[in-house]
Amino acid sequence: MQTASVDGGLFAAVDIGASSGRVILGRISTDGGPARATLDVVHRFPNAVVQSDGGLRWDFDALFAEVLTGLAAAGTAAAECGETITSIGIDTWAVDYGLVNKAGELTAQPYSYRDERSRTAVARVHAKLDPARLYTTTGLQFLQFNTLYQLATEQDLDGLQALLIPDLIAFLLTGQRRTEATNASTTGLFDAVAGEWATELFGPLGLPKDLFPPLIQPGETLGTLLAGIAERTGLPEATKVVAVGSHDTASAVAAVPAEQENFAYISSGTWSLVGLELHQPVLTEASRAANFTNERGVDGTTRYLRNVGGLWLLSECQRTWAEGGYRPAIGELLDAAAALPPGGPRINPDDPAFIAPDNMPDRIRAAARNTGAVLPGEPAAIVRCILDSLAAGYARTIADAERLAGVAVDVVHIVGGGSQNALLCQLTAQATGRPVIAGPVEATALGNVLIQARAAGAVSGGLDALRALVRASHRLDRFEAALV
Repeated sequence: MQTASVDGGLFAAVDIGASSGRVILGRISTDGGPARATLDVVHRFPNAVVQSDGGLRWDFDALFAEVLTGLAAAGTAAAECGETITSIGIDTWAVDYGLVNKAGELTAQPYSYRDERSRTAVARVHAKLDPARLYTTTGLQFLQFNTLYQLATEQDLDGLQALLIPDLIAFLLTGQRRTEATNASTTGLFDAVAGEWATELFGPLGLPKDLFPPLIQPGETLGTLLAGIAERTGLPEATKVVAVGSHDTASAVAAVPAEQENFAYISSGTWSLVGLELHQPVLTEASRAANFTNERGVDGTTRYLRNVGGLWLLSECQRTWAEGGYRPAIGELLDAAAALPPGGPRINPDDPAFIAPDNMPDRIRAAARNTGAVLPGEPAAIVRCILDSLAAGYARTIADAERLAGVAVDVVHIVGGGSQNALLCQLTAQATGRPVIAGPVEATALGNVLIQARAAGAVSGGLDALRALVRASHRLDRFEAALV
C-alpha cells in the first residue's frame, strides 16, 4: 500500500450540490505526526431550482455570486493565518450546462435536470441513434435528463458553446473554456474507451462538433484568475484554478478510504451513486439492459455505477412536513423509524415520479399502494419505508454490478451525507450481507482538495496513497452485516 509524501499547502474547494454549496479550505499538514488532510468550511449557501422562463432553472447568477463570496472568505481566512491559497478546484452535480456565446455571455439561466423538457426528446434522439449503439460508444446509463437529451430540445446552437456547470464557473473565473473529462463522461457524447468526445454522434443529432470546449484532465491547470475576479475576491491574479474530478461523484470516489481493490461504494446524498471502481468499462448488452453507467474517474479509472434514488426523498418529505407545521429534528425521525419492526412496505426509489419537487409523502404512499401495501401516514413509517427501500436498492445494485463486471466485493463504503445516517448504514449492511464503512462525510471536498494538492506537489502517489491519507485523517464507522 502506497503512502503519500506530504509537503503542505492550502487549497480552496468549491463544492456545489443540487441543494446546497460550500467553499472549503483544505490543508495538508503533518503537525509533527502522520500526514493529515483537514477541511474548514468558510462559506455555505443554498442552491435550488426556480421556476423561470417557462421551466425549472438554476439561478446561476446568484450561485456564482455565492462562489465569489466564498472565495473572498477563503482568502481572508488564509491571510489571517499568514498564508496564501495555492489553487482553486470546482466540483458540482453532472449533466446540466449553460450556453455561452462568442462574447462569453451566458444566454440564459441553465435549465435543471429536474425540468421535464428533455423527456419529450428521448424518442427523437433514439430514432436517430439506436440506444444499443449509444451504449457501446458512451457506456452511459439511460436517464431522461442526460445532457444529449437536454441538448436535443435546444434551437439554433450555431455560435454557442455548452459549458457544464463546473466548467462554466471555471470559465467565469479564468476566461478559459475547457470541459473536465469526468463530467464530460456524463453527457452521453463521450467515448468511454477512447476517453475523447464521440464526435461521430454529434452529426446525427444536429449538434455542432465544437459545441463543447476541448477536454482537460483532473490535475491539469486551467488558468489563473481574471483581474476582475481577483479584485472582487481579494485573491492574487496568479491564483491557479486546477481541474479536479469536477463531477462531484468522481471527487467523492477518489476519496473513498478503501484499503483494497474489491470494494463497492455508495456516494449518498441527494442521489445515491452505487457501484464499483474498474480499470475498464463494461459495454455489454447485459450491462445496458441493467442500466449501468461507465463514467470516467480520476486517473483514468471507470466508475461503474447506477443511480439509485437518494436522500432527496427524505429531504422533500421534511420540506412538505415543515410547510404543514411539523418540524421534527432528523434524529427524532430516525429514532422513531428505527423503532419500527422490519418488513414494512418498500417502494422503487428510482421511480421517475420522485424526480420533481412536490408533495413527497403523498407520492411515496401512492407508490406503496401500487405495490399492494398500505403505508401509514405517520412520518416515522414513511422515513422507514424510504430507508428500507434505499438499502434494498443498494443491495440489488451492488449484486448486479458484481455479476456484470465479474468481480466480488468484500466491503461497502458509504461516503457523503448518508454516511451520517446510522440507520441507513445498518440497513445497508444487513441488505448487502457485507460490512459497511461509513465516512468521510466530506468525501467530495476531500477528493477535490487531494487532486489539487497532488497537482501542486503537496502530496504524491496514486489513488491508494491518497486514500491512505483519508483513512489517517478522518474517523470511520463500521456496521456489521449481522443484526444488532
